[in-house]
Amino acid sequence: MKSPTDGARGLTTRLRTAKGRTTASQKWLERQLNDPYVRAAKAAGWRSRAAFKIIELDEKYKLFRPGQRVVDLGAAPGGWTQVAVQRVGDRGKVVGLDLLPMDVIPGATLLQGDFEDAAVEQEVLAALDGPADLVLSDMAPNTTGHNATDHLRILNLIELALHFGAKVLVPGGAFVAKVFQGGTERDMLNWLKRDFASVKHAKPPASRKDSAEMYVVAQGYRGEKP
Repeated sequence: MKSPTDGARGLTTRLRTAKGRTTASQKWLERQLNDPYVRAAKAAGWRSRAAFKIIELDEKYKLFRPGQRVVDLGAAPGGWTQVAVQRVGDRGKVVGLDLLPMDVIPGATLLQGDFEDAAVEQEVLAALDGPADLVLSDMAPNTTGHNATDHLRILNLIELALHFGAKVLVPGGAFVAKVFQGGTERDMLNWLKRDFASVKHAKPPASRKDSAEMYVVAQGYRGEKP
């Protein structure tokens, strides 16, 4: 895939006026206007620039295959779900789940609810019509600005997502989740290595350089329950 950053150097857009905006919102808007991934996502019809993160991870780790069953946790606004639908094709099944409502994505089943809810878990399995080959999670908690607290919060989210994955993944399946720099703690890393044949940390090019986010990519699920 040609990177959206190719040929983007030297192109800078500044807002003409900051009237009524805070300094933080002014910086955010300027960053969005000058982000080649934002422009490329809009041009390609992706709902978010995050679509390029899973595309880049797929190109490196070969996550998707035609006909797969995929669950996207914390799916809103739907960029990862869109990519999953495209990559698994008509024979695949994709379920996007979020606490927030989402606009329809052709080819995907979108559910609103909490994946910790047993009833929602059954809805996911019913929509997939079988166990999942791939569980994705781009979820992140609201940040506090305190690195240690934020790290613990996202580790808790990963743990919950992993518990869910252990219930719905087929042996040989894969799990991808967002982490913050520092990766996963030793206990969780040991847990992942016990239950998956391969566990890697990656920072796709679409992740902003100043962002602390990374991704854990666990493949070859052994079918053991945590």
